[in-house]
Amino acid sequence: MLFDYISLAGGLVVLIIAGDVLVRGSVGIAQRLGIPNLVIGLTIVAFGTSAPELVISLKAALEGAGGIAIGNVVGSNIANVLLVLGLPAMIAATPCGESGATRNAVFMVGVTLLFIALCFFTPIGLFAGFILLVLLGAFLAVSAMAARKHRKEQKAIAAGAAVATAELEVDDALDDVEDVPDSVWIALVYILLGLIGLPLGAHFTISGATSIATAWGVSEAVIGLTVIALGTSLPELATTVMAAVRQHGAVAIGNVIGSNIFNLLAIIGITAVVVPIDVPQEVLKLDIWVMLACALLLTLLAGCRICLGKISGLVMTSAYCLYIATVYMLGHVA
Repeated sequence: MLFDYISLAGGLVVLIIAGDVLVRGSVGIAQRLGIPNLVIGLTIVAFGTSAPELVISLKAALEGAGGIAIGNVVGSNIANVLLVLGLPAMIAATPCGESGATRNAVFMVGVTLLFIALCFFTPIGLFAGFILLVLLGAFLAVSAMAARKHRKEQKAIAAGAAVATAELEVDDALDDVEDVPDSVWIALVYILLGLIGLPLGAHFTISGATSIATAWGVSEAVIGLTVIALGTSLPELATTVMAAVRQHGAVAIGNVIGSNIFNLLAIIGITAVVVPIDVPQEVLKLDIWVMLACALLLTLLAGCRICLGKISGLVMTSAYCLYIATVYMLGHVA
């Protein structure tokens, strides 16, 4: 049993490190090739930071552990809202009036509703995965065009002196990617290590998680919704906490919205294209509805331009703790 805990914890650590190394190497290569920061932020950084969730869900689905695959994504989206936004708000005020946040939040609600509908037609298969990936491509294309348009408008207003808000946010995100290798060869080594580490970490994580689920008498979905989801959300949580400490909390809600959209469209989409994903019945009873409520909460925060403070942060963090406790209680009852 001790080995299972070590396997789970060690696997999550390897996933986080491998994802970070992969991002550093990829950004290094992209910058050496002269790829614009906006493109890097919308693609490489977004994909790289979600690589642990992708590998976990894909490997779990291939091994027939659909509960972990679905629970990982649903649990991560819930943690991103209640914990990743709530905990930093207890440190410093987190404004939710970021430019474009409301539009993207509405899109996220639409994607969440689509995902919920697909869950009731389990398994989520090739056609559904293709639809999700098409929506992902459309989202990235629209985001890129909106950023370029905003930059041109700002330049026209300020006679070329202004820089687009979206571009600044991407630059801030890239600043958080520390120790980017200058050498192409070192960057390639980083990428190779990341590509090796991700499946290795996923193997140990899933192996430990399934064994612990059996020993605890709960389902794989419960482990995916809680332990694995929280573990794979640690990079986002650490980044948002540091942003709050540095008084850069204004971009937090945008990062959470983007991550949640990417989780549903890219991770579920890619996984479903490779192998059908079985949706556990217990997820349909509570968790997808909590995820929808979190999506609606984000839309309200963005639309009303609410600034999260210590009290609201404490409420959101407490709500996440209550959710985790409820999942485990229901898991044991089942």
